[in-house]
Amino acid sequence: MLSRVAESIYWMGRYLERAESVARLVDVNLHLTLDSAADCGDQWEPLIRTVGSESLFLSRYGVAERDNVMRFLTFEMVNPNSIIACARGARENARSVRDVISSEMWEQTNRLYGFLKTYADTDYALVNSHDFYTGIKMAAHLFDGIADATMSHGDAWHFLRLGKMIERADTTSRILDVKYFILLPRWQGVGSPVDTVQWAALLKSASAMEMYRKRYKGISPAKVVDFLILNEEFPRAARSCLNEAFRCLRRLPVTMHSDSSNSAQDQLGALVTGLGAVSVEKIIQQGLHEFLDDLQYQLSSVHRAVAQNFFPECGTAAMASETRPLGACQ
Repeated sequence: MLSRVAESIYWMGRYLERAESVARLVDVNLHLTLDSAADCGDQWEPLIRTVGSESLFLSRYGVAERDNVMRFLTFEMVNPNSIIACARGARENARSVRDVISSEMWEQTNRLYGFLKTYADTDYALVNSHDFYTGIKMAAHLFDGIADATMSHGDAWHFLRLGKMIERADTTSRILDVKYFILLPRWQGVGSPVDTVQWAALLKSASAMEMYRKRYKGISPAKVVDFLILNEEFPRAARSCLNEAFRCLRRLPVTMHSDSSNSAQDQLGALVTGLGAVSVEKIIQQGLHEFLDDLQYQLSSVHRAVAQNFFPECGTAAMASETRPLGACQ
């Protein structure tokens, strides 16, 4: 497989997962502003800081109000991590590899981008926010099902899954970070009913509430962290995502660019082993933010190793490759 093709498929998986993850971040914030008490503090300005686009947002909108933030994260083309920019990136990468993917996959990326373009200049997303963001998430799920059923599970498939799983693991870690830097800006709320509402909303943002409830009866921070980081069965838990990414990576051919000092497989294998050895008690003792920050740094290192091993001469597929938020490489 050509490096250019591998890179395009890898980033197609990342962009579609990123579009869904941004929709989830906006959706959970919308739920919190409706369900939380009035004294929970500002919810929208920190959200911009979390996705790493504060300076760009301030230059274009200035005030971090609900409608401004939603437009910026959903429809702003100059924001490389907006939902519509990610959908466009996925579509452009899919177009360049139409001879490798199935026609149904290509058509679904077109549908998602067309859906977003239809409402880009309207207030539909603001007025019907739940239906709109649910539609984006369902479109991403549909693409996954189409890809699984219509694409041969060879090298191209493994690159698609590899990109998606690395992005998803990073997103899960960032959603947890949102809890500390957005959802609960003040320590006085810990253990309060508001705190419980926020943790529940966080679980819902990862589509984890039902599966969490089947495993645990009550909501507690330690159990939520354990479920979203260390669980091997839930498909959005970081450990589960990285186990799957490692399986995909092991099935890809070794390239001449791989070496013992910069092997993506070695780096990801070490990360998987580390997650298998740590406990939730150690994570909390170390500090959740510090642990998640280190996890995100290691994921960035894995991404760089993948790029160097498999497509070192490329770089056109990743429109947002110079931005840090939501798994993009620095």
